[in-house]
Order: sequence, then C-alpha cells, then structure tokens
Amino acid sequence: MKRVLLSWSSGKDSAWTLHVLRGDPSIELVGLVTTLNTEFQRVAMHGTRRSLLEAQAAAAELPLWIVPLPWPCSNEIYEQRMAEVCNRAIAERIDAFAFGDLFLPDVRAYREKQLKPTGLEPLFPLWEIPTDDLARTMIAGGLRAKLACIDTRQLPGAFAGRDFDESLLQDLPPETDPCGERGEFHTCVYAGPMFTAPLNIEPGEIVNRDGFVFADFQ
Repeated sequence: MKRVLLSWSSGKDSAWTLHVLRGDPSIELVGLVTTLNTEFQRVAMHGTRRSLLEAQAAAAELPLWIVPLPWPCSNEIYEQRMAEVCNRAIAERIDAFAFGDLFLPDVRAYREKQLKPTGLEPLFPLWEIPTDDLARTMIAGGLRAKLACIDTRQLPGAFAGRDFDESLLQDLPPETDPCGERGEFHTCVYAGPMFTAPLNIEPGEIVNRDGFVFADFQ
C-alpha cells in the first residue's frame, strides 16, 4: 500500500483530493501538510484560522503537519521548510506527496522539480478534470465551502463570504474559472464526505488588505 501525504490548503480542491484518494484502496493517507503564517496564525493565502484548520484535520481523522512560515516569507525559506517536511516524510517511510492542483502546468512542474531529488512521488488526482464539471461534482457530492479570499484584480470583493454552490457558479463572470484555479478566489471547507461531521463555523469580519478581500470564519 502506498503511504501518501496530502498538501492541505483548507480549501475545496485539497478536500476533494482527500475524498478521491480515500476511494483508492491502494493508498493509505498518513497526514495533511499545511503552511501556516506564524505572524497571524492563519493558512497562507486562504486566511483560515489555525483553530479551524485543526478542526478540519480532526474531522478528517488525519494528523496535521504544520509548516511554520514567517511573514514576509522568501522563496528560499519556503523551500527550506518544505525540504524539512520531505526529509521527515522519507524518515517515516512515506512514498508520495499529493496535491489538489487542477491545470496550471507551471505549478505542477515546480512541484515535480522540488520532489524529484527526494524520491517522493508527486500525485495529482484531480489533474485536467474540466473545472466546470469538477465544481458541480464537488457540490453534488456534498462538499460545502465558503469563499474566504478574493483577488479583487480578478473578481469583485462582494463575493467574499459566499457559499461555493450552484448559485455562485451561475453568478461568476464568464472569464472566472469555476474552481478559482487562477487565484480568483480561495475557499474554506466546512463539510463534505471527507469529514466525519460538519464543522460549525461562524462568519466574522470582512477586510480588504493589499488588493485581497478576506472573509473570516471561526
């Protein structure tokens, strides 16, 4: 059986990747890896609070591997911290590292390049599934998420805090990827078949910071 770590963003794509991997009898999931901004104790880009991240891991019944990152964080520091994760994975006889990437070739190439010296196999279970189909499959499959971060250069900030549902897909501008794969939006998952039970989340304030609108949840 292949022992696999999953890159966990706290959002829908990594959550659905978890669901897909659990459907493969040849795979044993052994942990969720998340980068955490230590200045704010939140998931990088998504802005998910550490407390909610830990609740997700508990609901997924998987150990959480937190990768602490300073703010600001250089690419050199990021790669050093991820190399430490890979070294730990090798020591624990882990075989592969899975990602929820959908179609951006430069992102995939970067991950493959970084993992190549380690011997860890990169896995991309959702790769090149048409994102319109994938978004609707997630929703029909019971995944529930909120839009936690909006890049206002690509999408109006008023979308922050909305549910990732059919109504949202109908309202997105035609140039917006239905899964937000180009960074238009990021999500926070609170329910789905990958969790033992839904999380009770409460909406908090919505803030605009450096061109991004963040909806807080706790």
